[in-house]
Amino acid sequence: MTNKIYNQTCKKSLRKELRSNAPAPEKILWNKIKTNQLGVKFRRQYGIGRYVADFYSPQIKLVIELYGDGHYQDGSQEYDTIRDQFMHSLGIVVLRF
Repeated sequence: MTNKIYNQTCKKSLRKELRSNAPAPEKILWNKIKTNQLGVKFRRQYGIGRYVADFYSPQIKLVIELYGDGHYQDGSQEYDTIRDQFMHSLGIVVLRF
Protein backbone atom coordinates (compact mmCIF):
# COMPACT_ATOMS: atom_id res chain seq x y z
CA MET A 1 0.00 0.00 0.00
CA THR A 2 1.41 3.40 -0.95
CA ASN A 3 1.51 6.29 1.46
CA LYS A 4 -0.47 9.21 0.05
CA ILE A 5 1.43 12.49 0.48
CA TYR A 6 -0.78 14.96 -1.37
CA ASN A 7 -4.24 16.08 -0.22
CA GLN A 8 -4.76 13.43 2.43
CA THR A 9 -8.42 12.79 3.12
CA CYS A 10 -7.98 13.36 6.86
CA LYS A 11 -7.08 17.02 6.18
CA LYS A 12 -9.92 17.72 3.75
CA SER A 13 -12.09 19.65 6.21
CA LEU A 14 -9.08 21.73 7.33
CA ARG A 15 -8.24 22.64 3.74
CA LYS A 16 -11.86 23.61 3.09
CA GLU A 17 -11.98 25.74 6.25
CA LEU A 18 -8.75 27.51 5.31
CA ARG A 19 -10.11 28.31 1.84
CA SER A 20 -13.38 29.61 3.30
CA ASN A 21 -11.66 31.81 5.88
CA ALA A 22 -8.77 33.08 3.78
CA PRO A 23 -7.34 36.44 4.86
CA ALA A 24 -7.52 39.36 2.42
CA PRO A 25 -3.89 39.05 1.19
CA GLU A 26 -4.48 35.40 0.21
CA LYS A 27 -7.67 36.33 -1.66
CA ILE A 28 -5.85 39.09 -3.54
CA LEU A 29 -2.97 36.82 -4.52
CA TRP A 30 -5.33 34.02 -5.53
CA ASN A 31 -7.13 36.38 -7.92
CA LYS A 32 -3.75 37.10 -9.57
CA ILE A 33 -2.48 33.53 -9.92
CA LYS A 34 -5.59 31.41 -10.53
CA THR A 35 -6.62 30.17 -13.97
CA ASN A 36 -3.05 29.88 -15.28
CA GLN A 37 -2.50 33.64 -15.30
CA LEU A 38 1.23 33.05 -14.70
CA GLY A 39 1.46 30.26 -17.26
CA VAL A 40 1.28 27.51 -14.62
CA LYS A 41 -1.57 26.12 -12.56
CA PHE A 42 -1.65 26.85 -8.84
CA ARG A 43 -3.79 25.09 -6.27
CA ARG A 44 -5.02 26.81 -3.15
CA GLN A 45 -4.71 25.29 0.35
CA TYR A 46 -3.06 22.17 -1.00
CA GLY A 47 -2.09 19.33 1.32
CA ILE A 48 1.52 18.15 1.21
CA GLY A 49 2.24 15.53 3.84
CA ARG A 50 0.96 16.76 7.19
CA TYR A 51 1.13 20.37 6.02
CA VAL A 52 -1.23 22.61 4.04
CA ALA A 53 0.43 25.02 1.63
CA ASP A 54 -1.28 28.33 0.87
CA PHE A 55 -0.57 27.94 -2.86
CA TYR A 56 1.14 25.11 -4.75
CA SER A 57 2.07 24.56 -8.38
CA PRO A 58 2.81 20.87 -8.96
CA GLN A 59 4.05 21.67 -12.47
CA ILE A 60 7.03 23.69 -11.19
CA LYS A 61 7.09 22.32 -7.61
CA LEU A 62 6.65 25.74 -6.02
CA VAL A 63 4.89 26.61 -2.77
CA ILE A 64 3.94 30.22 -2.03
CA GLU A 65 3.24 31.04 1.61
CA LEU A 66 1.88 34.34 2.88
CA TYR A 67 2.83 35.13 6.46
CA GLY A 68 0.01 36.03 8.77
CA ASP A 69 -0.10 36.69 12.50
CA GLY A 70 0.28 32.98 13.27
CA HIS A 71 3.78 32.94 11.84
CA TYR A 72 5.01 35.32 14.54
CA GLN A 73 4.00 33.26 17.57
CA ASP A 74 6.45 31.34 19.77
CA GLY A 75 7.69 28.20 18.07
CA SER A 76 6.38 29.09 14.64
CA GLN A 77 9.82 29.79 13.16
CA GLU A 78 11.02 26.33 14.18
CA TYR A 79 7.83 24.80 12.77
CA ASP A 80 8.35 26.67 9.48
CA THR A 81 11.97 25.49 9.30
CA ILE A 82 10.94 21.84 9.74
CA ARG A 83 8.13 22.30 7.22
CA ASP A 84 10.51 23.87 4.68
CA GLN A 85 12.99 21.01 5.12
CA PHE A 86 10.20 18.53 4.41
CA MET A 87 9.14 20.45 1.29
CA HIS A 88 12.75 20.65 0.09
CA SER A 89 13.13 16.88 0.60
CA LEU A 90 10.37 16.49 -2.00
CA GLY A 91 12.12 18.88 -4.40
CA ILE A 92 9.68 21.71 -3.68
CA VAL A 93 10.84 25.34 -3.50
CA VAL A 94 9.12 27.50 -0.88
CA LEU A 95 8.66 31.26 -1.23
CA ARG A 96 7.44 33.16 1.82
CA PHE A 97 6.01 36.67 1.84
